[in-house]
Amino acid sequence: MNPTTEVVHAASALASWIRGVSTETEKLSRNVASLLERNLLGKSKVDKAALVGLDEVPREFLTKNTFAVGAGAFFAAESVEEGGRALEWWSRKESGAIGRLDFDRTPGSNRYYDYEKLPFFSTAASTGERTLWGPYVDFLGFEEYILTFAAPFSVHGNFTGVAACDIRIKDLEPLIMPILRVIPGDAALINASNRVILGNSGMYLVGERIKSGSPDQHRIALDVPHLGLSLIYTT
Repeated sequence: MNPTTEVVHAASALASWIRGVSTETEKLSRNVASLLERNLLGKSKVDKAALVGLDEVPREFLTKNTFAVGAGAFFAAESVEEGGRALEWWSRKESGAIGRLDFDRTPGSNRYYDYEKLPFFSTAASTGERTLWGPYVDFLGFEEYILTFAAPFSVHGNFTGVAACDIRIKDLEPLIMPILRVIPGDAALINASNRVILGNSGMYLVGERIKSGSPDQHRIALDVPHLGLSLIYTT
């Protein structure tokens, strides 16, 4: 069955918006890499001096991209000097102020943040491509559903880390729900793991895994490289 005009237009609009987010995330990644290359001055490990001025990069990103609630950089363990900061993360508070968000990096603690094992980091590190992780409940931060867009960066030709931004699903809703509601019928944006990012009705709940096989359910892949996103809709 060929998709209706409304479905085609919705898929195009969703892909365009998501490509925009990915482009901004890649810019963030390039800006982080450029600053580190200037600051490292031939050193191989990221140290305190290499991070001078880095706080302005995610702050500027969040000021420009109001859809995001958090942004920053995560470094590969082998690229950081012993005792150095492994990540730089800034978040937007409910008041609108932007401040640093610290994580527990103590192995074995209840809230240990082992980000190198999380999909947004590990996939970007192994593939060298941008990634999307979520929706997932961010128990160490906002404790609500989050999407994380990420892009790897290298310094002097060596993989050094990943730059990323977080978007809360509740902030995403007013941005893309109008696109989904144009579709006459139940529809949802689906991630590469077949989970619902956002749906236009109670039929598709955030985080729910979609089972294939229904003859009334159709799918159209979104034109967004590497992220594996699709739009499903029922007739």
